[in-house]
Amino acid sequence: MLILLAGLFFLTSCKKDDDPVPSGAVTAKAGADQTVQVGQLVTLDGSGSTDSESKPLTYQWALLRKPAKSTVTLSDATSAKPTFKPDEVGEYELELTATSPNGKATDKVLVTASVAEPLAISANITVKTTLVDRISNPDLPDYIVTKNIDVNHELTINPGVVIAFERDVRMNVNDNGGLLIAKGEATNKIKFVGVQKTKGYWVGIALYSGSNANVMEYAEVSHAGSRPMYSTTKAALFFSGGSKAQMAIKNTAFTDNDGYGIYVYEGGILREFAENGFRNNTEAGILLDAANVEKLDYFSTFKGNNGRNVVEVTSSNLKNGTEITWAGFADKAPYRINGELTVNTGWKLNPGVILEMNRDAVIRINTSGYLSAKGTTKDKVIFTSADGSAAYWRGIICYSADPKTILENAEVRNAGGNIIVSAKKANIAIWGTKATMTIKNTQISGSGGYGVMVGYGSSANADLTTANTFESNAQDNVLVEK
Repeated sequence: MLILLAGLFFLTSCKKDDDPVPSGAVTAKAGADQTVQVGQLVTLDGSGSTDSESKPLTYQWALLRKPAKSTVTLSDATSAKPTFKPDEVGEYELELTATSPNGKATDKVLVTASVAEPLAISANITVKTTLVDRISNPDLPDYIVTKNIDVNHELTINPGVVIAFERDVRMNVNDNGGLLIAKGEATNKIKFVGVQKTKGYWVGIALYSGSNANVMEYAEVSHAGSRPMYSTTKAALFFSGGSKAQMAIKNTAFTDNDGYGIYVYEGGILREFAENGFRNNTEAGILLDAANVEKLDYFSTFKGNNGRNVVEVTSSNLKNGTEITWAGFADKAPYRINGELTVNTGWKLNPGVILEMNRDAVIRINTSGYLSAKGTTKDKVIFTSADGSAAYWRGIICYSADPKTILENAEVRNAGGNIIVSAKKANIAIWGTKATMTIKNTQISGSGGYGVMVGYGSSANADLTTANTFESNAQDNVLVEK
């Protein structure tokens, strides 16, 4: 049996002469045989070739043999150090011909490509840990997480690492020691995926850590959402509010998740947010509280075949103390408001911003806040119902006496679905002693009650009825109580 095995080894191993084949004064050296992984960049090296009289050499490489399904070619077959990436498991035999005025010589080299096996992660991270890119093929996992994992210490993930999660598995990045540093590169991204690449295969990443070192950059998070992250809500990445979890997220894609891409619970913190993308998620790309909305950058994309191509905002409040701006997005994604949005600070909406209001949602401008929604004739600021139907949401109610509260070149549509104040329905209600609002060049339509209601002791601009247009309001366009 040993003799037979030895014979087989001899027959299947590459023929590599102990000495290169010289011709005249030229000696070709194709370099040492190499064992690599599929997808790994291979650099051949013929620079050891010589001419006995030091005359210049030219090089010509030929690929003599490769696996049957391989389609690889050399990057530069006439250089001393061409490259290629094996695309199939097996042997790649190459021949170098070195030529000088004194003659030419040949030599062969064998490159054997194999697939490395991923490492299993089945224990909590309790010491400082770095995960390295073990397998060059970006479609194959370097690590497989086989059970729920708690990250209780610093975890760094290097560029190119692919982490695959088994069914219904989650990663918890905990507070008081746990933190996640996942910084990929534009051409070498970090991937968090399911072992099976289907929506809702693993649970996702739960961030409880309040460390300001948490970062995710040039990464992809896919196939999560098999179970809820918090209460009944599924998300690929969840920010805890109670621990004030925070993270910077840049150039990262959240795709093919059964639920939201990101869910930031009130109290969680988007430390930075830039040029991220959301595609093919069952719910909206992102769900977050109002305080974090201003962190969203103009160039991130939220309209990528998600269940709802919107930025979804939970019932929450704005209370920063300085003017907060919602700038809108290059892809024209609207904000979708759930429940009650309470404004206790300056709130500015840029031209072109669209707010879609869910059933019975309401915007309250309190005495300590104001609303500045000034569009242009081309790019209006729009408040409308989420499904486009009339009398759907409750409306805007203003208690503020701040003269900066203004609607101009705007549209307020389809509110008055329920009582907003004093047993009355209206798209806009100005209510309370000295409460005031200026409304100009604005279309007010589809109300289940009044278009605008001005309560006793409140005020609006004198030309309210003539400076705006009204359409299809169930009751009077304007009610001024006296």
